[in-house]
Amino acid sequence: MEYPQSFEELVECFKMLPGIGTKGAERLVYHVLSMDLQQVERFSDALLNLKKRIHYCKKCGHICEGEICDICQDPTRDQTTICVVESPKDVFAMEKLKEYHGLYHVLHGTISIMDGKTIDDLNIHSLFERLNDNIKEVIIATNPTREGETTALFLAKLLSKENIPASRIANGLPIGSNLDYADELDFIKIIRRKKKNSNHLIY
Repeated sequence: MEYPQSFEELVECFKMLPGIGTKGAERLVYHVLSMDLQQVERFSDALLNLKKRIHYCKKCGHICEGEICDICQDPTRDQTTICVVESPKDVFAMEKLKEYHGLYHVLHGTISIMDGKTIDDLNIHSLFERLNDNIKEVIIATNPTREGETTALFLAKLLSKENIPASRIANGLPIGSNLDYADELDFIKIIRRKKKNSNHLIY
Protein backbone atom coordinates (compact mmCIF):
# COMPACT_ATOMS: atom_id res chain seq x y z
CA MET A 1 0.00 0.00 0.00
CA GLU A 2 1.36 3.40 -0.98
CA TYR A 3 1.27 6.60 1.03
CA PRO A 4 -1.02 9.43 -0.11
CA GLN A 5 0.70 11.71 -2.62
CA SER A 6 1.03 14.68 -0.23
CA PHE A 7 2.55 12.40 2.43
CA GLU A 8 5.03 10.93 -0.05
CA GLU A 9 5.98 14.39 -1.32
CA LEU A 10 6.90 15.55 2.17
CA VAL A 11 8.88 12.35 2.73
CA GLU A 12 10.91 13.11 -0.39
CA CYS A 13 11.46 16.68 0.82
CA PHE A 14 12.78 15.56 4.21
CA LYS A 15 15.12 13.11 2.43
CA MET A 16 16.83 16.12 0.87
CA LEU A 17 18.28 16.90 4.30
CA PRO A 18 21.68 15.40 5.18
CA GLY A 19 21.54 12.19 7.21
CA ILE A 20 17.81 11.66 6.65
CA GLY A 21 16.82 8.39 4.98
CA THR A 22 13.39 7.04 4.08
CA LYS A 23 12.57 5.70 7.55
CA GLY A 24 13.70 8.88 9.26
CA ALA A 25 11.75 11.01 6.79
CA GLU A 26 8.60 8.97 7.38
CA ARG A 27 8.91 9.48 11.16
CA LEU A 28 9.23 13.22 10.63
CA VAL A 29 6.14 13.32 8.42
CA TYR A 30 4.13 11.40 11.02
CA HIS A 31 5.28 13.96 13.58
CA VAL A 32 4.20 16.83 11.33
CA LEU A 33 0.77 15.19 11.09
CA SER A 34 0.53 15.25 14.89
CA MET A 35 1.27 19.00 15.02
CA ASP A 36 -1.54 21.53 15.02
CA LEU A 37 -1.97 23.87 12.06
CA GLN A 38 -0.43 26.86 13.85
CA GLN A 39 2.77 24.93 14.53
CA VAL A 40 2.99 23.75 10.92
CA GLU A 41 2.44 27.28 9.62
CA ARG A 42 5.18 28.57 11.95
CA PHE A 43 7.53 25.85 10.67
CA SER A 44 6.68 26.67 7.06
CA ASP A 45 7.10 30.43 7.59
CA ALA A 46 10.49 29.87 9.26
CA LEU A 47 11.74 27.95 6.22
CA LEU A 48 10.56 30.65 3.82
CA ASN A 49 11.95 33.47 5.94
CA LEU A 50 15.32 31.73 6.14
CA LYS A 51 15.63 31.65 2.37
CA LYS A 52 14.26 35.15 1.90
CA ARG A 53 16.21 36.97 4.63
CA ILE A 54 19.50 35.14 5.08
CA HIS A 55 22.26 35.85 2.61
CA TYR A 56 26.03 36.27 2.61
CA CYS A 57 27.92 39.28 3.93
CA LYS A 58 29.36 41.29 1.04
CA LYS A 59 32.68 41.60 2.83
CA CYS A 60 33.43 38.24 4.44
CA GLY A 61 30.81 35.79 3.16
CA HIS A 62 29.34 35.03 6.59
CA ILE A 63 25.56 34.68 6.90
CA CYS A 64 23.53 37.74 7.88
CA GLU A 65 20.24 39.51 7.28
CA GLY A 66 21.75 42.85 6.26
CA GLU A 67 24.35 43.63 3.61
CA ILE A 68 27.23 43.47 6.11
CA CYS A 69 27.42 41.04 9.05
CA ASP A 70 27.72 42.12 12.69
CA ILE A 71 31.36 41.01 12.94
CA CYS A 72 32.49 43.10 9.96
CA GLN A 73 30.63 46.11 11.37
CA ASP A 74 32.09 45.77 14.87
CA PRO A 75 34.80 48.45 15.34
CA THR A 76 36.12 46.70 18.45
CA ARG A 77 37.29 43.65 16.46
CA ASP A 78 40.99 43.36 15.60
CA GLN A 79 41.10 44.86 12.10
CA THR A 80 44.61 43.56 11.39
CA THR A 81 43.84 39.82 11.36
CA ILE A 82 41.59 37.73 9.14
CA CYS A 83 40.75 34.12 9.94
CA VAL A 84 39.79 32.08 6.86
CA VAL A 85 37.27 29.28 7.42
CA GLU A 86 35.34 26.89 5.20
CA SER A 87 31.76 27.68 6.20
CA PRO A 88 29.61 29.96 8.38
CA LYS A 89 29.22 27.20 10.98
CA ASP A 90 32.98 27.38 11.55
CA VAL A 91 32.62 31.07 12.43
CA PHE A 92 30.01 30.22 15.06
CA ALA A 93 32.23 27.41 16.41
CA MET A 94 35.13 29.81 16.93
CA GLU A 95 32.99 32.62 18.31
CA LYS A 96 31.63 30.32 21.04
CA LEU A 97 35.15 30.07 22.46
CA LYS A 98 35.57 33.85 22.83
CA GLU A 99 39.32 33.49 22.21
CA TYR A 100 39.62 35.02 18.75
CA HIS A 101 38.74 38.69 18.24
CA GLY A 102 39.74 39.41 14.67
CA LEU A 103 37.81 39.31 11.40
CA TYR A 104 36.72 36.31 9.34
CA HIS A 105 36.50 35.28 5.71
CA VAL A 106 34.29 32.36 4.65
CA LEU A 107 35.38 30.33 1.61
CA HIS A 108 32.12 28.37 1.25
CA GLY A 109 33.89 25.12 0.56
CA THR A 110 37.28 23.67 -0.27
CA ILE A 111 39.22 22.57 -3.31
CA SER A 112 37.98 19.06 -4.13
CA ILE A 113 39.20 17.03 -7.09
CA MET A 114 36.53 14.41 -6.48
CA ASP A 115 33.76 17.02 -6.63
CA GLY A 116 35.36 19.00 -9.42
CA LYS A 117 35.64 22.06 -7.20
CA THR A 118 38.57 24.37 -7.93
CA ILE A 119 39.92 27.53 -6.34
CA ASP A 120 37.72 29.54 -8.72
CA ASP A 121 34.61 28.05 -7.10
CA LEU A 122 35.54 29.44 -3.68
CA ASN A 123 35.04 32.88 -2.16
CA ILE A 124 38.69 33.84 -2.58
CA HIS A 125 38.66 36.84 -4.91
CA SER A 126 36.90 38.98 -2.30
CA LEU A 127 39.50 37.95 0.30
CA PHE A 128 42.32 39.49 -1.72
CA GLU A 129 40.22 42.61 -2.23
CA ARG A 130 40.24 43.01 1.57
CA LEU A 131 44.01 42.79 1.88
CA ASN A 132 45.53 46.20 2.54
CA ASP A 133 48.20 47.82 4.70
CA ASN A 134 46.06 47.25 7.80
CA ILE A 135 46.07 43.45 7.45
CA LYS A 136 49.08 42.01 9.26
CA GLU A 137 48.18 38.30 9.22
CA VAL A 138 45.81 35.80 7.65
CA ILE A 139 45.05 32.73 9.77
CA ILE A 140 44.04 29.73 7.67
CA ALA A 141 41.56 27.63 9.67
CA THR A 142 40.26 25.19 7.10
CA ASN A 143 39.44 21.75 8.50
CA PRO A 144 42.27 19.18 8.77
CA THR A 145 40.85 17.02 5.97
CA ARG A 146 42.56 16.24 2.67
CA GLU A 147 40.51 18.93 0.96
CA GLY A 148 41.06 21.40 3.78
CA GLU A 149 44.83 20.90 3.74
CA THR A 150 44.96 21.23 -0.06
CA THR A 151 43.01 24.47 0.14
CA ALA A 152 45.22 25.79 2.94
CA LEU A 153 48.42 25.10 1.01
CA PHE A 154 47.11 26.70 -2.16
CA LEU A 155 45.82 29.74 -0.30
CA ALA A 156 49.10 30.14 1.60
CA LYS A 157 51.02 30.21 -1.69
CA LEU A 158 48.73 32.91 -3.06
CA LEU A 159 49.14 34.97 0.11
CA SER A 160 52.93 34.64 0.04
CA LYS A 161 52.93 36.27 -3.40
CA GLU A 162 51.20 39.26 -1.78
CA ASN A 163 53.73 39.25 1.10
CA ILE A 164 50.94 38.61 3.59
CA PRO A 165 51.99 36.43 6.58
CA ALA A 166 49.86 33.28 6.70
CA SER A 167 49.63 30.78 9.54
CA ARG A 168 47.67 27.60 10.21
CA ILE A 169 45.36 27.14 13.19
CA ALA A 170 43.88 23.68 12.68
CA ASN A 171 47.06 21.76 13.55
CA GLY A 172 46.30 19.75 16.67
CA LEU A 173 42.82 18.66 15.62
CA PRO A 174 42.34 15.02 14.62
CA ILE A 175 42.84 14.33 10.91
CA GLY A 176 39.52 14.37 9.08
CA SER A 177 37.69 16.32 11.80
CA ASN A 178 35.70 19.55 11.51
CA LEU A 179 36.09 22.72 13.54
CA ASP A 180 32.45 22.72 14.63
CA TYR A 181 32.80 19.21 16.09
CA ALA A 182 36.08 19.89 17.88
CA ASP A 183 36.21 19.60 21.65
CA GLU A 184 36.08 23.15 23.03
CA LEU A 185 38.96 22.65 25.48
CA ASP A 186 41.21 21.25 22.75
CA PHE A 187 40.20 24.06 20.44
CA ILE A 188 41.02 26.70 23.05
CA LYS A 189 44.46 25.12 23.55
CA ILE A 190 45.09 25.28 19.79
CA ILE A 191 44.12 28.96 19.58
CA ARG A 192 46.22 29.88 22.61
CA ARG A 193 49.16 27.94 21.20
CA LYS A 194 48.68 29.85 17.95
CA LYS A 195 48.83 33.16 19.87
CA LYS A 196 51.94 32.07 21.75
CA ASN A 197 53.69 31.11 18.52
CA SER A 198 52.28 33.95 16.44
CA ASN A 199 55.69 34.82 15.05
CA HIS A 200 56.20 31.37 13.59
CA LEU A 201 54.55 30.86 10.23
CA ILE A 202 53.35 27.43 9.22
CA TYR A 203 53.74 28.03 5.49
